[in-house]
Amino acid sequence: MIMHPGIKLRHIRAFLDIAAEGSLSSVARRQGISQPALSRTLAEMEDLLAVPLFRREKRRLVLTEEGAVFRRHASLGLQALEAGAAALRPGAGGGTIRVGILPTAATRLFPRVALRFRAAQPDTLLKIETGPHSYLLGLLREGQIDLMIGRMPVAGDMAGLAFEHLYEEEVVLVARAGHPMQAQPLPAILQSVPLILPPEGALIRRAVDDYLASLGLPTLRPAFETVALAVGRGILAESHAVWFISRGVIADELDRGAMTLLPTGARFLSGSVGITRRQAGPAVAGLDLLMRLCQDGAAQH
Repeated sequence: MIMHPGIKLRHIRAFLDIAAEGSLSSVARRQGISQPALSRTLAEMEDLLAVPLFRREKRRLVLTEEGAVFRRHASLGLQALEAGAAALRPGAGGGTIRVGILPTAATRLFPRVALRFRAAQPDTLLKIETGPHSYLLGLLREGQIDLMIGRMPVAGDMAGLAFEHLYEEEVVLVARAGHPMQAQPLPAILQSVPLILPPEGALIRRAVDDYLASLGLPTLRPAFETVALAVGRGILAESHAVWFISRGVIADELDRGAMTLLPTGARFLSGSVGITRRQAGPAVAGLDLLMRLCQDGAAQH
């Protein structure tokens, strides 16, 4: 079946943005158009394709099976078009995008996004900053980075900023594979071995402290504080220590079997991971493509 010639690039961009955000109103605000106009664009596209692309679940728009299939192909097609347009301007492709990456996205999500971006826009330099949340948030406010990828900032830090949700990620408790106490009750483990916690300024620390309080261990003192993979991995490998950390930081270690999960059973040990950017600021060439690749990467996460 050949795609209907009435489908325009504006239909594709609108569809991909709605698929990423699950909301007509937020996409309409970002694109500077009315919600009814965006709704008409989506309706036109569904009519031209002759399939429903979304279904409504509570207050969100969720892709149908057909919509998910179309999204994969539409995203790849748009990336190819943008790469083709960039290739026609070899002298204008030397731009720079400055990105702040928090540990939860630094190990798996962003490296894959960065490589896909490089393939699409090889002349654009990605300058990648890492560090604590407060440090990267300060760089974002000062205009020294263009966006930040990681945990959602607290409400009090959101003035002048916008957050786009990518996925939910849990905080987990891990130990080295073959830990001799892994079958024991968690309170006994936590009181018997060195404990690694996120630093006090880390966004996930409060949830971990609340969890420890729920176990009757509100004053349990950690032996170490870090969210750095190299440090935490080294300590676990050489000791019986256990570590509360975002799953994204140690996902590869779990897949390789180098670390093991100690189930907490706590559903509240999770939070939103996404893109934080300034609400107002100069346009940055390639930034929309980078964000779209992050959305695609999160969908596969």
